[in-house]
Amino acid sequence: MVASTHLDWPFLEARHRELADRASRWASATLTKAQFAHGDETTVAVDSRCRALVGALGEAGLVAHCVRSADGGAWPDLDSRAICLLRETLAWHDGLADFAFAMQGLGSGALSIAADAGLRTQYLPRVASGAAIAAFALSEPDAGSDVAAMQCRARRDGNDYLLNGTKTWISNGGIADFYCVFARTAPAVVRTDGSHEARGISAFIVEPGDAGFSVAARIETMAPHPLATLRFSDCRIPAARRIGAEGDGFKIAMRTLDIFRASVAAAALGFAQRAFDEAVAHVKSRRMFGATLGDFQLTRAALADMATSIDAARLLTYRAAWLRDTGGPVTAAAAMAKMVATENAQQVIDRAMQMFGGRAVARGEIIERLYREIRALRIYEGATEVQKLIIGREVLA
Repeated sequence: MVASTHLDWPFLEARHRELADRASRWASATLTKAQFAHGDETTVAVDSRCRALVGALGEAGLVAHCVRSADGGAWPDLDSRAICLLRETLAWHDGLADFAFAMQGLGSGALSIAADAGLRTQYLPRVASGAAIAAFALSEPDAGSDVAAMQCRARRDGNDYLLNGTKTWISNGGIADFYCVFARTAPAVVRTDGSHEARGISAFIVEPGDAGFSVAARIETMAPHPLATLRFSDCRIPAARRIGAEGDGFKIAMRTLDIFRASVAAAALGFAQRAFDEAVAHVKSRRMFGATLGDFQLTRAALADMATSIDAARLLTYRAAWLRDTGGPVTAAAAMAKMVATENAQQVIDRAMQMFGGRAVARGEIIERLYREIRALRIYEGATEVQKLIIGREVLA
C-alpha cells in the first residue's frame, strides 16, 4: 500500500489527509478491475483504457480537484497539495491512471487561470465530471524546452482566428475533446544572442471538429500513453475561444506549469514508492545461499539509500506544493522537486530491478513497467537539464 507517514507533515491539512485516504481506497478497489487491467499496449487499447479511466476518475470525484468549485470542481481554489497527493497515489497503482488524471488538470489549467466565465462554463464542468478529455498543446518540433521559439501562428480574421502550424508530443492527442493551443499572434522578437522573447503568444481552445485541424500522426512510446502530432492548416476558430488577453499566452502557460510541475515530482514518488515496496517484500522472501536476500548487508545498504532518496524527494515535493498554495515563491522550489524526485525515482527503480534480477526485465512485471514509466518523467514538463537552468537563474536573481 502507499506509504502514508508524510500525511502527518505540517505541509498538509486534515482535508488533504481525508482526500489521500479516499483516493487510496478508491484506487485499491477500482484499478484492479478487469477493464483497467494491463496487457494490450496497442494504441487502440491504450486509448480505450485512458477514456475509461477519465470517466471513472470523474465519477469518483477525483478529477474535480483539477477544477475550482465555482466551475464544477471540488475545492474553492486549485490546490497543488491535493493534486500531488492524488498523483502520488494513482501512480503507485497505475501509471496510466496518473496520466489520465494529470492531463485533465494540465489540459484545462489555462481555462481555470485566465478564461472568461463563458468558456469556463462551457468546458470546465465537463472536465471535472470526466465527460470531456482535455489536452495541453504547447510543444513543437523545434520548440520544446525553448517555448518562446514556437512557430505556430494565429492570425485575426474578423470574428475568428486562423491557426497554422504544428504541435507535437501532445498528451491526449487523438482522444481529447478539446485542446488548449498556444500560438503566436505577433511576430517573434529575436534577441542579439539568437534567443526569442516570449511576447506575442496567445492561448486558444481548438476542438477536433474545427475545419483545418488534423491529427497528423500518433506517437508510440516505451510506456504507452495517448500522444500525437497535431496540424493546423488555416484552422478557423471563433475569437471567443481565445483564453485571456491576446499576447498573454506565455504567462498563462507558465502559471499552469507552476501549478502542475510539483505534481510531476509526486507521480515520480508514486512510482519510486511502489518499486521500493515491491523490493522490500521480495528481499524478505527471496532465499539464496541459505538466507534471505534481505539478510545481506549489501541489500540493506541499498534499501537505506532508496528509502532516504524517496523521503528527501517527498519533502521537496510537498514543500513546493505548500509554497504554491500559500503564495510563496514556487518556481525554484518546484524545479528542485521535479528534478530530484524524477532522478531519484529512476535510481530507486533501477536498484529494485537489480534486486529482482532476471525476473524484473520480463514484459509485464511490475518493476519492468515502472522502469519504462519513470523514464519519460525526467523529460516532460521540462527535462532535468532545464530544471537546473531554472534553479540557477532563480539563485542568481
